[in-house]
Amino acid sequence: MNDTVVQKVRPMASDRKCNGLDWAAFGSALDEQGFAVTPPLLSPDDCRRLIALYDDTDRFRSRVIMRRHGFGQGEYQYFAYPLPPIVEALRTDFYPALAEIANQWHAQLGIDERYPSDHAAYLKRCHDGGQTRPTPLILKYGAGDENRLHQDLYGALHFPLQLAILLNEPGKDFDGGEFVLTEQKPRMQSRVAVVPLTQGQGVIFPVNNRPGKSARGYHRLTLRHGVSRIRRGARHTLGVIFHDAR
Repeated sequence: MNDTVVQKVRPMASDRKCNGLDWAAFGSALDEQGFAVTPPLLSPDDCRRLIALYDDTDRFRSRVIMRRHGFGQGEYQYFAYPLPPIVEALRTDFYPALAEIANQWHAQLGIDERYPSDHAAYLKRCHDGGQTRPTPLILKYGAGDENRLHQDLYGALHFPLQLAILLNEPGKDFDGGEFVLTEQKPRMQSRVAVVPLTQGQGVIFPVNNRPGKSARGYHRLTLRHGVSRIRRGARHTLGVIFHDAR
């Protein structure tokens, strides 16, 4: 498996659940290269509608100016509950298959925690633990902006996988701004992956760790992600994170 797009999937319309995804191929890609690229999950119209939401401050619970916190350059806003239907659908529909992958990873790493198959049940676990704030967000970058390598943890409870969807068209709306992942194996230098995306495509990737296999069994690989500098134009991303924040 290489970093080409996993096929055998129907694009998602804004009023229907995502289905037909080749989860076996996604799982193999995550195990072998640390990320999986989807075909377009959102139409250009879906992307434009989500970008337009950014100026509707009533839809968001908080706004972060990245420079103020040393996160890079650019900004992002976290959605408030209730989430927009298309964001809620992505979060709800992707979770069950990702939970199966997450449970397999925990078994390989000898971690006792297991995730329920229903996202509502997992959110209840988060809320019972004091993590009640929604985490799906839209990130906004302009020329010269970038997002430094980081992890999206938000509390003691965190789901191991997340989804990012590019909302603009590369080469037309912006140049630069590649999605970047680094992976750290114990006692080795980091491996870097640059993940090209087209408008509406998503990338599934680890929030924190994933299992790596060696002759001695499984060990933890630590991952961070970011966005390279935007050379021209504007870039927006929808981030779908499955745990809530403290």
